[in-house]
This record gives sequence, structure tokens and C-alpha cells, in this order.
Amino acid sequence: MKLYFSPGACSLSPHIALREAGLNFDLVQVDLKAHKTKSGDDFYKINPKGYVPTLTLDDGNTLTEGPAIVQYIADKAPGKHLAPANGSIERYKLQEWLNFISTELHKGFSPLFNPATPDAIKPGIKDKLVSRFTEVDKQLAGKQYLMGNDFSVADGYLFTICQWAAFMQIPIDNLANLKAWRERVAARPAVQAALKAEADARKAA
Repeated sequence: MKLYFSPGACSLSPHIALREAGLNFDLVQVDLKAHKTKSGDDFYKINPKGYVPTLTLDDGNTLTEGPAIVQYIADKAPGKHLAPANGSIERYKLQEWLNFISTELHKGFSPLFNPATPDAIKPGIKDKLVSRFTEVDKQLAGKQYLMGNDFSVADGYLFTICQWAAFMQIPIDNLANLKAWRERVAARPAVQAALKAEADARKAA
């Protein structure tokens, strides 16, 4: 398998999932401005959408959306318990989290990364994101992870978005449950390995 990624982008989520799953994979860095891989290949030929994450499989298939990719990864390593069994109510709750993170958090950051967004509306965007993170904080009360005691691919996705919150100076450190959860996830060896690999890739770019 090959994971096409860009340091600091949402591709960190499947990157974490692959390391948590213990699967063999290659990392292929993408310049999202030039839409070229580090070796100079046209990224549009790999993913016509032009964005990461993209996962190419050994059988030639390609997956291009984060929530789908991380569930595929989890299902390739069932013994790691990164996702509940397909068809179970717990699996639908995982998908509920993945959808919430994708639509209410992930996409909520898009205007902040757009240089054309007027400064006057940015505080309102940040306030809405804080309200969404506050809801997550409430849901984490009494839990180790989003789904309970087991780390799941939803945790890796949420952690990725929390990294953006720090970068964009969105005040969430006062959310005690979320802060403790972030520290718990950050301490995981697979997460540390993914962060180091992406930091090294950024330095080498």
C-alpha cells in the first residue's frame, strides 16, 4: 500500500491508523500547491480530486476519502480493534463520530485556511469551532477514548484536527476532558512515530 500525504494535512489521520494497525505501507509525499509527488509525478493522475489522503492498494484500487480509508485500514487489522465489527451498532457509532469530525470540525477549518476569507468573519468561525469542540469535550467525560476504553480510527482523526486548532490558535486548552484525551493520544507510540515521520518530511522538503 501507498499513502499519499502532505505533512500537517488531514492525511495524518490514516497515517496514524496505518501505524496503529501495524500494516506495511510506503509514504509518498505530495506538494499540494504544485500537485506533484516528491518524485515529480502528476498527482492528478493518482487522485483526480487533487487532495490527500489517497491510499493505493496492492490490487490497484484507490481510496480517496479519509473516513473510508481509515475504516479500510481498521478492517485489515481486526485484532487491533481500531473499529468495531461491521454491522454492529458500535460500528455505526464510529461512523457517527467520523461524520461529525469530517463535517462539523474538519470542514469548519476550511475558511481559516483560505487566504481570501475576510478577517472580520474569522472570530465567528472560530467561535463555532469552539462550540463543536466543547460538545466533544462533554462526550469524552468518563471515557479514555471516543468509543470508550479502546483507541479507534476516530481518535486518530480527531487528534489530527486538534493539531490544527493549536496551529490556528483556537482556544480549547480549557476543555479538560479533551485536553486529557489529547495528551493520552499524543503519548501513543504509533502517534509519536507518525508525527516524527511527518516532521522529518517537512524538514527535508
